[in-house]
Amino acid sequence: MDTRRTTRALATEAVHAGRDDLAGLGLHAPPIDLSTTYPSYDSRAEAARIDAFATTGAEPDGPPVYGRLGNPTVARFETALARLEGTESAVAFASGMAALSAVLLVRGSMGLRHVVAVRPLYGCSDHLLTAGLLGSEVTWTDPAGVADALRPDTGLVLVESPANPTLAEIDLRAVAHACGSVPLLVDNTFATPVLQRPVEQGARLVLHSATKYLGGHGDVLAGVVACDEEFAGRLRQVRFATGGVLHPLAGYLLLRGLSTLPVRVRAASANAAELAARLAADPRVAKVHYPRIGGAMVAFEVHGDPHAVIAGVRVITPAVSLGSVDSLIQHPASISHRIVDADDRRGAGVSDRLLRLSVGLEDVEDLWSDLDQALGARSARPARPEAMAQG
Repeated sequence: MDTRRTTRALATEAVHAGRDDLAGLGLHAPPIDLSTTYPSYDSRAEAARIDAFATTGAEPDGPPVYGRLGNPTVARFETALARLEGTESAVAFASGMAALSAVLLVRGSMGLRHVVAVRPLYGCSDHLLTAGLLGSEVTWTDPAGVADALRPDTGLVLVESPANPTLAEIDLRAVAHACGSVPLLVDNTFATPVLQRPVEQGARLVLHSATKYLGGHGDVLAGVVACDEEFAGRLRQVRFATGGVLHPLAGYLLLRGLSTLPVRVRAASANAAELAARLAADPRVAKVHYPRIGGAMVAFEVHGDPHAVIAGVRVITPAVSLGSVDSLIQHPASISHRIVDADDRRGAGVSDRLLRLSVGLEDVEDLWSDLDQALGARSARPARPEAMAQG
């Protein structure tokens, strides 16, 4: 992987990272390598390369060996994402959950199965930890309690900021300090490197559900962890052993998605900020959650029936996921966080009246018109002064 440091602006890196060698190849668009295997007539050399990978997890020198070990198209995306997050390396997986699972398996293989985590997290991340499906044990705490929750066998501290779905924000620098030598993993899916780069605040690992903003068009499933090269080597070994590889076509779509990431995030964020302000002033809305960092996600609690809002939208699509060019709305207590125990869910601020809105690139007036009619008739209930809550 190309880990050269540059001083290019984020927007420039988004367009050019992972493509530095194209001109030398006589190409303009990145190629898609769909091969599952690659010919080699020197089996002794192949044995040496496999031995080297088994030892360190470093990407083999020379031509590829086998699709489960690595793929050139996927590697381009990994290089680009590492540049955007400011890390040495990145390792891509078939989904965000596969990426998180790989991190837990790496730490668990070292006898460090205890995880300290802060709610709320994405519902499936919460469930993976709570159920101990990979042999992990979790201690849930608030950000101020991270240091006290650490144990000798703690392998990871996991936070999400802004959090899914309440958009609560965490002082990442303070949490990273509290972690000491324990790696801090930040789920940066909602913010993207356009709005924050967690490694600059002390995080060692940055997780993305690349399905969301990195892909940006609702047509690819993927996950990725940005990290230092030492940890990346261990992740590659887990990926090779477990098979959670990313398909080359998905890698190509993600690399293409990165090129417009800054433009998409900023445009969608402008729409979201406008909608958040209008919702906060609306008497039909009890509370609005919008993070100080900005972004394209808005959460809001209604006085009326949230399910009626879901059923009433026509421009906005009622569907799970987020980060696409089109706007999506869903009811977390019914879908994305349904798997979390109801008391834990509500304790983390995920109320039964909360709706999560992923704002896209449509005209903001069309989006507001759709929300306005879906919210139903206006009542005489006055807007509450605390209607807008910063995450």
